[in-house]
Amino acid sequence: MISLPGSPATSLLRVLFLGLTTLASPSRAQMEVHVSASLTKLRAVEGAEVVLPAWYSLQGELSPTKPKPWEVPTVMWFFVEGKDKNMSQVLAHIGQVTTGMPRASLVHPMPSRNVSLRLRDLQEKDSGSYLCFVNLQDNQGTVKGQSSKRLELDVLVPPAPPSCHLRGVAHVGANMTLSCQSPRSKPTAQYQWVRSPPSSQVFFAPVLDAIHGSLSLKNLSTSMSGVYICRAHNEVGSAQCNVTLTVSTGPRAMVVAGAVVGTMVGLGLLAGLVLLYQRRGKALEEPANDIKEDAIAPRTLLWPKGSDTISKNGTLSSVTSARALRPPQGPSRLGALTPTPSLSSQVLPSPRLPRTDGAHPQPISPGPGGVSSSALSRMGAVPVMVPAQSQAGSLV
Repeated sequence: MISLPGSPATSLLRVLFLGLTTLASPSRAQMEVHVSASLTKLRAVEGAEVVLPAWYSLQGELSPTKPKPWEVPTVMWFFVEGKDKNMSQVLAHIGQVTTGMPRASLVHPMPSRNVSLRLRDLQEKDSGSYLCFVNLQDNQGTVKGQSSKRLELDVLVPPAPPSCHLRGVAHVGANMTLSCQSPRSKPTAQYQWVRSPPSSQVFFAPVLDAIHGSLSLKNLSTSMSGVYICRAHNEVGSAQCNVTLTVSTGPRAMVVAGAVVGTMVGLGLLAGLVLLYQRRGKALEEPANDIKEDAIAPRTLLWPKGSDTISKNGTLSSVTSARALRPPQGPSRLGALTPTPSLSSQVLPSPRLPRTDGAHPQPISPGPGGVSSSALSRMGAVPVMVPAQSQAGSLV
């Protein structure tokens, strides 16, 4: 409540009234303020209006009557805030003048013994205690009596429109939670979830939390798709919101397929790395353990380099080089046929050393191809005699 602006005299009068109310005893009072016993605690809805009923009577009167011509009442209504009991003025009728908050007024015009207060456009902050104080004087200003009464007002707030949300992924087999919460409510709102037609369904505990407004849906199926409505309600009103749930099979299939493909790719990469590592290890071990079959044994020269090149085991190393180095020693015999042994069977003669007895060596006529007959004999060649031919072509 907002205190009314007033002059220092008004404030002083207010303090005086409160002091007199405290000091005056009911036995000495000549008037009394009344409130209905069943209406000392009132409840109203935010946005509506309420009447705080109060009236006064003179001592000894059995029923309310009209005020006397000499009665000059002073009426003041106060709002007592919170635990600190701070009082703020709501309305005052002093000296035939009524002042008050824009939303506050007296139900009956003065002078009247009914001093009820009307409050319009109620707000939640209007909840609290209200004090009605009446001071009665006569025309000469003599105080005839004073009294006060207290009333309680509780302003209730209907639930504000709630907000609905989906938490989770709406695919088959998954779990989801539908939440609903109202930002304002007095008393605290309760929540109820229903599924709208054509598949109407009302949910209860344990899947429904009526206090927090959550609805738990487990193991979703496509048949659970639909429009879900949340209703927030209390004793003075209700509000609702809705959300559409569409259960799909696509996202889950894609997730599973992605997981399978990712796993296969990962396993393939791992296997490839293992094989590559093993092959690399084998490649490093082979040069150290491999014995080549075509390795050439070392040669030992038993004669001067100028002689025919003959290997230690007597095989022909190079016939072509021997022919190129040795000059021709005469014309070859025409018609002489000499078998040519294979290279594997050709054995070169040992070099002819000079004789020590002083005899001159016989010249060796080279055979066909620049190889002597004696060398051919030692290599196993068989001489073949070919008849000579005349110029006419007959045999001689």
